[in-house]
Amino acid sequence: MRTVYDESEDILTIHLSDKAIAKEVSQDWNTHISYAEDGSIVEIVVLDAKESGAWPLITTRAA
Repeated sequence: MRTVYDESEDILTIHLSDKAIAKEVSQDWNTHISYAEDGSIVEIVVLDAKESGAWPLITTRAA
């Protein structure tokens, strides 16, 4: 997994796979999911990420 945040555009991109993108689907105006041919998720793009609360990512680790 690779996460890229473009601060100047407020765009968060989460890359989950290096597979080729076969289809892109908009979940709403600011969230877009790209799928590989096999149906697995390749990447998620969030527009206005900071404004919508998606950035910064908050992660927790199990003890």
